[in-house]
Amino acid sequence: MDYDIPMDGEDTGPTVTIREASPAAVDFILRHVDLAFANSLRRVIMSEIPTMAIDLVEVKKNTSVLADEFICHRLGLIPLNSKSVDDVLYTRDCDCDQYCENCSVTLSLYARCTSDGVMRVFARDLVPQDPRANEWVGVPVIKDDNPDGALILKLTKGQEVEMKCIAKKGIAKEHAKWAPTAAVGFEYDPWNKLKHLDYWYEESAKDEWPVSRNGEWEDQPQEGEGVALDGQPGPFYVNVETVGGLEPDVIVQQGIKVLQQKLAGVIQELAGGDNQAETNGDGFGPRSPEGPSGGYDQGGYTTPFDQRGGASAWGGGGMTPYGATPYGQNGGNW
Repeated sequence: MDYDIPMDGEDTGPTVTIREASPAAVDFILRHVDLAFANSLRRVIMSEIPTMAIDLVEVKKNTSVLADEFICHRLGLIPLNSKSVDDVLYTRDCDCDQYCENCSVTLSLYARCTSDGVMRVFARDLVPQDPRANEWVGVPVIKDDNPDGALILKLTKGQEVEMKCIAKKGIAKEHAKWAPTAAVGFEYDPWNKLKHLDYWYEESAKDEWPVSRNGEWEDQPQEGEGVALDGQPGPFYVNVETVGGLEPDVIVQQGIKVLQQKLAGVIQELAGGDNQAETNGDGFGPRSPEGPSGGYDQGGYTTPFDQRGGASAWGGGGMTPYGATPYGQNGGNW
């Protein structure tokens, strides 16, 4: 698969060439953007896309050979379907005490071995309980040829486990279990024309550092060719592999959405004007050009100090709430 998708409707704007796409991964080339944007998108895809993962486990019974903490850790790393995860609230934004149907999904796990053989407990044995935000969110991801999913533990005759699992919404910045991707490949300048890399080698860098298949998409440099001082990084070769909770194309789209939200927040803070007084009501940070009476105002920014002769908020003479210091003894001037 090979076609270009203009990202902003203009020939000169960012474009995406999709080289391969499957339910598990997408491989594409990002052009007409700078390194900062491409790397920002990569970092957001890896760590800031919300997904569902088991966060709390109430162990009611466990007579297996594995400790409670060991099993709980395994449960947290089982991928859960995160389709339409926006329907679920973050627990910190919910009005409940710990969890409820609006900010979590409850899954039950029960297994008891009654035979002489070994009983295997899989992700399929995690049963989502209603009510839920939607029909998809919180369901264990099973991509195997046999409908079992990840192996959780093994039981022998007479052993039993019973657990209540609470899945919550989060991002990989909080914990790796919320990561939507198994890997994100990222490369530019496969021939190292810009000399951003200094290869370590024993005998021959050419033999010991083979060029990736991305080099087929660019012209090979000529022998003895110098470095272009005005050369810019790009195009960027990206490969996104999902853990199964979200489809790879959805991960990229969500990454762009999160990046837009972060940039919108920065723009709002920079263009806040009079609203900055409401956002920074304690006197810290940007202020309107007038500034509070007696305060230090330069270009619309006010310090949190009462500038009575340059004194700090604790007065002149180097006074602090803990007593005098050797600093600021000249009338408290900075």
